[in-house]
Amino acid sequence: MKAAVIGSGPNGLAAAIVLAQAGLEVDVYEAQATAGGGCRTLELTLPGFHHDFGSAVHPLGIGSPFFHSLQLERYGLEWIHSPAALAHPLDDATAAVLSQDLDATVHNLGSDGPAWRALMEPFAARWADFTADILGPPIHIPHHPLLLAQFGRNAVLPATTVARTHFTGERARALFAGVSAHSFLSLDAPLSASFGMVLAISAHAVGWPIPRGGAQSLTNALAACLNAHGGRIHTGSPIHRLADLSGVSLLLADVTPRQLLQLTEDEAALTPAYRRQLAAFRYGPGVFKVDYALSAPIPWVAPDCALAATVHLGGTLDQIVASESAMSSGRTANRPFVLLSQPTLFDPSRAPAGQHIAWAYCHVPNGCTEDMLPRLEAQIERFAPGFARTVLARHVSTPASLQAANPNLIGGDIGGGAITPRQFVFRPTPGEYRTSAPNLYLCSSSTPPGGGVHGMCGYHAATTALADLARKKNSGSRQ
Repeated sequence: MKAAVIGSGPNGLAAAIVLAQAGLEVDVYEAQATAGGGCRTLELTLPGFHHDFGSAVHPLGIGSPFFHSLQLERYGLEWIHSPAALAHPLDDATAAVLSQDLDATVHNLGSDGPAWRALMEPFAARWADFTADILGPPIHIPHHPLLLAQFGRNAVLPATTVARTHFTGERARALFAGVSAHSFLSLDAPLSASFGMVLAISAHAVGWPIPRGGAQSLTNALAACLNAHGGRIHTGSPIHRLADLSGVSLLLADVTPRQLLQLTEDEAALTPAYRRQLAAFRYGPGVFKVDYALSAPIPWVAPDCALAATVHLGGTLDQIVASESAMSSGRTANRPFVLLSQPTLFDPSRAPAGQHIAWAYCHVPNGCTEDMLPRLEAQIERFAPGFARTVLARHVSTPASLQAANPNLIGGDIGGGAITPRQFVFRPTPGEYRTSAPNLYLCSSSTPPGGGVHGMCGYHAATTALADLARKKNSGSRQ
């Protein structure tokens, strides 16, 4: 029995592996010259400098139940853990530090340390149980209802509420604001705290590692695993119409709703009602990203910033709130919250000897055309004066250029769609992975559990498809 997957991002490859494990003949079709989608490593600036096109740091990659089950280390993947998961510098020349060692984080946060422990430890200690519920469809029978209910008490709240209720000091509040800002929500919005909690919990449970050699190494391991199960990947093979794929029993698409509409534009594969549901899907804010080739490490004022592969640049809780509120209101921030990765401090193989790379982005409205480079670099200089003197070359990615390089990134949206109350529950439609066409399923980050490099969207889509296929066979055998 033949199956096809459109797109070779982490979700597409996860879906393909599940199908291949079930004994199907699986072909994956990728438009780009290399597999990976947003999980690729490329020479974007100068020869010998290997930059991550999209994802760079992977707490949910190492913490993914499905990826864990595959034992990707057998296929060449090696995780590197920086001494600290995250550093968040402040203007007093110190940094709040999020460590995998919970005790170290508690100590770093001073009087707020016990409150941080109380908020995070119950879930970090039961990571496998916790992820069994949070990395699946929102509507399901919980595996661990009491644990999920305990999480939900704070997760449904705005990040500002949790930060101000649980913490009294600026360090812990700023640290929580930064991890919550990964939500692309205003920090005054419900559910924004859930992202901060999940990411902080993951840091203590599994860390925030980088793959040795870059994100491409994770993709290569998934591809090797698929090949070991008989699957094939066809790069440089764009699919423009679903009708181009004939003779397959199952078709899974690692694309967003808008792209699925385009793939079926001239066909009657989807019902009018379902097409209307897809057309109503809302995309989230975009990002403005810069990759740097550097002559030296970033000259941080706060020494602790050199301990972390990830650095959050935004200052205090109130300053980060102002940045994300501007983005949520369709405006650009004067002092944007900046997420920065500095992998060559811990993996020197990715740049020529003695030189470095960095990767930074800020949040902007979807499709934004403003040049954010001066404001983004002002935030880096704020905490690392003299940074500009280390820059050998830049590669700037606007929302438009990101979408051109990866059509899944509509308007620069790297999360597969906006986190609205409706789209949190019904993503992208009440059918989730199922479409109105028999044997056609969505498996992208536009389905639950959403954005992040974890492969769980692909895993759940493929298991849904296989269950439906088995149900049809059983129904046919009884007739």
